[in-house]
Amino acid sequence: MGVDVYAAGDALVPLLTAAILPVLHLVLSLLVPQASLPIYANPYTLRSHYDFIVVGGGSAGSVVGGRLSEEKGWSVLVVEAGGTPPPETRIPALYPVALIPGHPSHRPYFTTRQRDGLAGFVNRMARLVTGHGIGGSSLINGMFYVRGARQDYDHWASLGNLGWDYNTVLPFFLASQDYSGPKTGKALGGIYGHGGPLGITGGFQGPLTRAFLQGGAQLGYPIIDVNGPSQIGFSYSSFTIKNGRRSSTGDCFLNPVPANLHILHSAKVLKVVLNKEKQAVGVEIEHSGMVFVIGALREVVVTAGALVSPQLLMLSGVGPHKHLTKHRIPVVADLPGVGCNLQDHVGVNGLTWTLPKAIPDVFSRYLVGLARYARDSTGPLATPDTELVNAWVRVDEGGDPSWPDIQLFMAGLSPSADKGAIYPSIWGLNRQRFKDYYSEVLGMRGLNIRPTLVQPKSRGTVTLKSSNPHHPPIINPKYLAHPHDVARLVRGIRVALALGNTTAFTHKLQARFFEKPLPSCTHTAYGSDAYWTCYVRHMATTTYHYVGTCRLGPVLDRLAVVDSELRVYGVKGLRVADASVMPTISIGNTNAPTIMIAERAAHLIRQAWQGQGRYCTIICNIS
Repeated sequence: MGVDVYAAGDALVPLLTAAILPVLHLVLSLLVPQASLPIYANPYTLRSHYDFIVVGGGSAGSVVGGRLSEEKGWSVLVVEAGGTPPPETRIPALYPVALIPGHPSHRPYFTTRQRDGLAGFVNRMARLVTGHGIGGSSLINGMFYVRGARQDYDHWASLGNLGWDYNTVLPFFLASQDYSGPKTGKALGGIYGHGGPLGITGGFQGPLTRAFLQGGAQLGYPIIDVNGPSQIGFSYSSFTIKNGRRSSTGDCFLNPVPANLHILHSAKVLKVVLNKEKQAVGVEIEHSGMVFVIGALREVVVTAGALVSPQLLMLSGVGPHKHLTKHRIPVVADLPGVGCNLQDHVGVNGLTWTLPKAIPDVFSRYLVGLARYARDSTGPLATPDTELVNAWVRVDEGGDPSWPDIQLFMAGLSPSADKGAIYPSIWGLNRQRFKDYYSEVLGMRGLNIRPTLVQPKSRGTVTLKSSNPHHPPIINPKYLAHPHDVARLVRGIRVALALGNTTAFTHKLQARFFEKPLPSCTHTAYGSDAYWTCYVRHMATTTYHYVGTCRLGPVLDRLAVVDSELRVYGVKGLRVADASVMPTISIGNTNAPTIMIAERAAHLIRQAWQGQGRYCTIICNIS
């Protein structure tokens, strides 16, 4: 008698992960040794102080730490809560493995119960995943390289943030890049850079991608590269991959590790130490059962991400006075914006098209690709596990017609392809509702198109559960709280349905839309705005693009946390340099903008300190 994956539920998945992962690691280390290097060893001897301490070795922190260490006279410590990357995180096609519950390369958080959405999810809560290990979320993301729109950054500048307009930030995008993909659109002028640490490769273009692009053309949209001059259209994909391996920021910016850079992984920063002069002078760290303080002679740079950076600031006494007082944390700087302004891209899961068996599936690609990848890091495992491609459209009639508000993401794999074994657990979906909806197509080959809201109006919060740094923060993104967000997603669904109804899909791929009404929405007329509104409120959830909780803004902005040079207001020697500083979210996947922010932060720090002395020559009166 087989195991009922529905009855076993979410409790079984982490246990299976714990049992299977060691075997997978052993097989990969034997067959694909190039996926197991480099190893980031803890330094044998930590110094009592460093010029700069970077808190978080993820997408941003690896960049900041690596760039600062280029100044040979500076000592730099990067502290990362997670460990070293397991081999599967370096093989592009295996990226979904790191999202399975129980995998060590991610840390799961859960939102509060959402009043206006997530009705199809367990307890109406979203499962939020962040990277946990050197490289952070660049270890586990879908590897899309999407810069965003010119308007995103010009809007930041219009809010009073000097030096954050598109023309100013573009060189910091290009500085990271080493593009090796085919030319797309109008050559490569100003689109991609060469010679930087971060590998970028053009995506695989198979039958599904060709149908997606052709279908977009049939709807009247141009074929573009989203990193080019225009963002409205159906785009070729670019991925952070080089020579068949994932380009995580840990591997790209911290390897090889120079002598003046120490990396302390598997260590939790409990708080930033602030002295009586409101100056950051070190960090309190818990590692291997010990708690100790390491001093910072110049600056502490917080790069722990949009969920943890505000938590760390508040635990250190920087945040809303009333909230800190409630948790009996001494207030060093009263900044009401810490933890506010949480934004995320909300995507509608579930829209599924079935495909005939003639379409190659991901599982066969795994089987035929392992030997080739082991030989020379090429073949199907050197790209994402299936065809992944995006389009950007505008569904609102008002506003800038060249600034997208909906992203259409297509994956050549249906949500029900694994018969419900893992997919519901990854997202936190209610298993019984999942089974009721997909019962007729479980295990069938297919594709899904996910309309995603890229200019959300809803804003959420990150607050403290307690003053205990081991307690996760309370995360309330307030998904779909603004009615405009729901209306946009409904219009986005209609664009997705129109795309799936083009002959590029229906004739060339023989794709058929799974038209079964969502059981929880049968009280409305199928296909009406009311039906799709119900569908959105049941099936829309996070795309793991959390930003905004340590907002960049001018001094007159009441909710601003950092100034235009990313310095925390009211505290000396403390900066935040990650996705949390975005005042508004960019229109695409957020990893590339996060890397840009880190590049610019390192540049600003180097400008401020080159040729200057330290704040102090001892541990700055840490006590």
